[in-house]
Amino acid sequence: MAIVQFPLKLTGRRMLAPSVAHLTFTRDDGEPLDFIPGQFIQVHFQYADGTATKRSYSLATIHDHALGPGDAVEIAVSYVPGGAATALFEGLDEGGTVQASGPFGRFCLMPADANRRYLLIGTGTGVTPYRAMLPLLAQAMATRGVDVVLLFGARTPDELLYGDEFRAFADAHPRFRFVPCFSRELPAAGSAQAHADVRHGYVQQFLAEFAPDAEGDIAYLCGNPNMVDACFEALKEAGLPVPRIRREKYVSSK
Repeated sequence: MAIVQFPLKLTGRRMLAPSVAHLTFTRDDGEPLDFIPGQFIQVHFQYADGTATKRSYSLATIHDHALGPGDAVEIAVSYVPGGAATALFEGLDEGGTVQASGPFGRFCLMPADANRRYLLIGTGTGVTPYRAMLPLLAQAMATRGVDVVLLFGARTPDELLYGDEFRAFADAHPRFRFVPCFSRELPAAGSAQAHADVRHGYVQQFLAEFAPDAEGDIAYLCGNPNMVDACFEALKEAGLPVPRIRREKYVSSK
């Protein structure tokens, strides 16, 4: 079965970090892109020699799905020196288009979830799907009394993607706990990011601190494959059944 492609028109670009761009598109065929938070799209293009290729990007878009699909299609793109996809996006002017397909994937909150807590663990652009999930998480906290912990790993404060948004969401929702883990450099004292829940190290070092619970938790792992594998093993050792550990690995490719 052929994958249906559609054009996306670039409508906005801002840098989230020195090498990560937040790109905003609209479908250029007049159709909305309805999706479940946690899903991804694929962008289709060609290498310089004409060979077809594609890259997958989790949707970062926040909209209220109760009101139907929105117009914006938002993704976070890591710029890799010499990367073919990087050249594609860096050379794309506002109003320019790319071909895409989707949405795809099952890295989503499930309507039948009856857990007491979500453990959301991400590194780098792997935090993108959690941004899209915020309205559904707010709903789950309000209706089911769910607690949420977001453990987010970055090398430096400059690379804490959407950090201000997650911090503001935590301030507005007492059941949501935002824990940035910096592997190389901590925020400067007195800065907005230097709050009590900051950790120095890798996310997998701090997982045990949150006492993963086999009965009450559902965990999501997204980002660096080494982190995903390490946390997956730690969660299994803590007794979480494999169906309660939902994973998505981000493999960097040029």
